[in-house]
Amino acid sequence: MVPRSSSHRLRRISPAVARAENKVIDMNASTKPLKVVVIGGGIFGVSTSVHLARLGIRTVLINDGPLANGASGRSLAWLNSARKRADAYHRLRLAGIDRYRTLAARYPNAPWLRFDGGLTWDADDGSNEIAEIFDHERDLGYHAQWLAPARIAAATPGVDASVVTRQGAIFNPGEGWVDLPSLINTLVEEFRSLGGEIVTDAGRATVDIEGGRVRGVITADGMRRDADAVLLAAGGDVPAIVAEIGQHIGDATPVALLVRTKAIRHPLKAVLNTPRIAIRPTPSGGFALDSAWSEEEVSVKPDGSYEVRQSTLEGLLREASRVLEGNPQLEIEDYGVGPKPIPGDGEPVFGELPSIPGYFVAFSHSGATLGLIAGELLADEIITGRRHPLLADFRPERFSASRR
Repeated sequence: MVPRSSSHRLRRISPAVARAENKVIDMNASTKPLKVVVIGGGIFGVSTSVHLARLGIRTVLINDGPLANGASGRSLAWLNSARKRADAYHRLRLAGIDRYRTLAARYPNAPWLRFDGGLTWDADDGSNEIAEIFDHERDLGYHAQWLAPARIAAATPGVDASVVTRQGAIFNPGEGWVDLPSLINTLVEEFRSLGGEIVTDAGRATVDIEGGRVRGVITADGMRRDADAVLLAAGGDVPAIVAEIGQHIGDATPVALLVRTKAIRHPLKAVLNTPRIAIRPTPSGGFALDSAWSEEEVSVKPDGSYEVRQSTLEGLLREASRVLEGNPQLEIEDYGVGPKPIPGDGEPVFGELPSIPGYFVAFSHSGATLGLIAGELLADEIITGRRHPLLADFRPERFSASRR
C-alpha cells in the first residue's frame, strides 16, 4: 500500500518572510504574460487555452490539423483513479475527477459526460489482484464495492456476469467517462466567445527561442506569432520536439487503437475494464472499445501509416459481445489509430522546461481524467510564475536529472 502522511502541520510564517513572499507575488503579477500561444488541439491544449482566456490572457491555439485529431479523438476517456499508483498521482487524478463533477453540474443532461461507475475484474490466474486492489482502494477512501458475479446485475446493468472470474469484480460508483471531441467542442465555443483565436491545419509549428527564452511560434507557412509564453501540448510528438532543443523527456508512447460501434439498444452504462476488453458507452448509443492485445497487433508501414488487420477488429467486437448482457451482435461504426502519449516513467509531465523561460509542456497518459485540472493549473503557472504543489512530482526536469 502506498504510504500516506498521517498528520499535517501548519507552517508559521514570520512577518519578514510574508513580506518577501508578497514581494515575489507582486513581481510575478507585474510580469504577467500579455500573449500566450498554445500548440495542440487536444484536451490539454484546449483546456489550458480556455483557462487562460477566462483569466483575460490573449491566447492563440494552433493545431497541425483539425481539433481533436490526435490522441483525444481516439481515447477511451475513462474518468478514474482506480488500482495502484503513486500518492501524488492519485491526488491529481482525484482533483481531475472533481473538476468533471463541477462540469457535470453545469451540463447535467450532456450525453458526452456521465458518472455511472466503473466495473473491473482480472483474469483467473496468478495475476489476479482484485482482493488486494479492493483493500487498497478502500484504505484510500476511494469508493469501491467488491461484487461476486451474482451481485453484479443489481449494482450495474448490462454485464454478462457468467464471464466474470471467480475472484469477483470491483465496482467504483464514482467513476465515469467523457467523450473528448464533444468536450473540446464545448470548450472551444467558450474560448471563441472570450476572444480566443484558433488556427487549424497549420502544419507543424516551431517554438521560436531567442536569447535563451521563448519569443513566439512559427507555423509551417512561415508566419510568426509573437508570444510571452508557449505551451507545447502536441501529444506523442512532445518528446521529439523538445529533443531538438536539447531537452530530454522520457517517452514510452505506444500505438493505440480505439473502435467505435454502431448504436444499439443496450442497458450498459458503466465503463468496463476486463482482462480482454475495455468498453464504455458513446453519446450516440454505441460503444467505444480498446485493449492491450489489439494495440500490439497494429503495425506501422514504412511510410509511417498504420495497418489494422480485419481479424483484430473482429476480435475486439467478439470480446466485447462476450462480456455484454445478451451477447449482442456489434458492428463497427469507425475506428482511430495512432500514438497514445505515455511518458517514459508512466507519470505526467507538466510545467516549464528547465533553462528555457516561457516554454511549457503538457505530455501525459490519462489525458481525459487530467484534462481539466491540468489546463487550470498550467494556465495559473503560466500567468503567475508560481509552481503549483499538485504538479511538484511531475516536472519535466526529472528526466534531465535522471539522465545525468
